[in-house]
Amino acid sequence: MKARIKWVEQSTFLGESGSGHAVVMDGPPDMGGRNLGVRPMELVLLGVGGCTAFDVVHILRKSRQTVEDCWVELEAERADAEPKVFTRIHIKFFVKGQSLQESQVQRAVALSAEKYCSASLMLKQGGVAITHEFSIVP
Repeated sequence: MKARIKWVEQSTFLGESGSGHAVVMDGPPDMGGRNLGVRPMELVLLGVGGCTAFDVVHILRKSRQTVEDCWVELEAERADAEPKVFTRIHIKFFVKGQSLQESQVQRAVALSAEKYCSASLMLKQGGVAITHEFSIVP
């Protein structure tokens, strides 16, 4: 996997993924940014959410569950002092579908958390406390 980051101006950077996609990153105005894009640490949090959501939907579909929608809300806390690493992340899954079995949703969330989500497992190994919950949406 490769990526390239190019400084554009002030606190604005363009990130290009190895797969050919781009994202604008920018800092807050008090650090010279113009609020033109997401902050780098927000991207880390989005990466965790995307990684685990992908896993859960994939696992549920393989389990023959009819998933109609899935979204994830994440809430993170960071250390007060530098480096301001994540100290805690709470992930809440909302899954909607036809006749979803609660045990299958619980299993999918657990498998993502314990085995498949590289992003969250990497952060967990670094000492981040990560918790999960889910709701089945009627």
